[in-house]
Amino acid sequence: MPAPKTTGRRALLVTSAALLSLSVTAPAALAAPTPSASPTATPPARMSTVGGDRLGMPGTQVNLAPGVPVLPKDVTARSWIVSDAESGEVLAAHNAHWPLPPASTLKMLFADTVLPRFPKDTRHRVVPSDLRGMGAGSSVVGIKEGSTYSVHDLWLGVFLRSGNDAVHVLSAMNGGVRQTVQDMQDHAEELQARDTQVVSPDGYDAPGQVSSAYDLTLFARSGLQKKDFRDYCSTVSAKFGSGEIRNTNRLLSGDSDVPVYQGIAGVKNGNTTNAGATFTGVAERGGKVLLVTVMNPQKHEHNEVYKETAKLFDWGFQAAGKVSPVGELVPPKSAAPGTAQPGASASAPAAQAEGQGGSGGKAAASASTGSGAGGAGIALAVAGGLLVLLGGGAFLVNRRWPLPDLMRRRTRP
Repeated sequence: MPAPKTTGRRALLVTSAALLSLSVTAPAALAAPTPSASPTATPPARMSTVGGDRLGMPGTQVNLAPGVPVLPKDVTARSWIVSDAESGEVLAAHNAHWPLPPASTLKMLFADTVLPRFPKDTRHRVVPSDLRGMGAGSSVVGIKEGSTYSVHDLWLGVFLRSGNDAVHVLSAMNGGVRQTVQDMQDHAEELQARDTQVVSPDGYDAPGQVSSAYDLTLFARSGLQKKDFRDYCSTVSAKFGSGEIRNTNRLLSGDSDVPVYQGIAGVKNGNTTNAGATFTGVAERGGKVLLVTVMNPQKHEHNEVYKETAKLFDWGFQAAGKVSPVGELVPPKSAAPGTAQPGASASAPAAQAEGQGGSGGKAAASASTGSGAGGAGIALAVAGGLLVLLGGGAFLVNRRWPLPDLMRRRTRP
């Protein structure tokens, strides 16, 4: 059925229905060990103040006032942040700038950096050197030496199955792991993500590799300005080789103890020994678009990172418009006021940032339902809205965020 048209102030409408389980037949050795302690048990006394002084303070930062709902008391994550994706306002945060191991949420930076560089129909034959250097127990999508894959399929492997094998193949195409790490670090600096140190492009535990809830949110916000990024991170299931893969983001695909979150539209999860569970999500409800990042819940129950994220989303949607912000998500350096604005970021040309061809445009809206054998199926409707941009792809700050057609639902047949 057709999606509803958007007539409000926001550039996004996302509605989601229940997703029924589908069998996964592709290889999936997911690295999900039991979380263990991070290198430090307490946040630094002094942290970065990018985005505002309060974001550099340890502990929870929120402006409670009459009419503002109380934060959920059972959130155990070492670090988290709730922000308005469009305005960039940080509604609440807890140790937002604490540098912690990021796990596969670092793949958001990898994708935001590398995705614009190869047309999706480019094909690559995998050679043994492409897969060297992967960590033991890495999550994989099942890339095989000697086989040929399209860039489109490789990105599905990255986003849906968090495949380190797909990351390494794309890194090889980009000039190798070392070059890709440097490119990612350069892009992090362009995004003003100063808590981030990149050692491996896939987020696998490595000495010195850290990011923060604040930086991961910057990566998500930047990546979501690219249509391909939005499409991949919102895909629930897709064909891969002779089988089918399903997104391991449980707020998007659902699980026995986690329902699909109403309005969810991505972004990326992670889990390693040092990082514990990490997750950044984007969701829309009532015309508000929120980003939530959660790092390393200390309550080690099944799917706890998604449960705590859902609670923070619920709070954010209740508090939006009532709570005064405690900080902001800063724009990329190239989009800062008074700076020439060539596009969404230095590593993502305007053509990839959906801003080409003038000051605005309309994205087609669509919704679909799918069903599989035996009645199993997917129902997820996502409608795009009006794209409002400054000068050919500029990153908007404190205005309508350029998220045209955010997460239009596309599942490969």
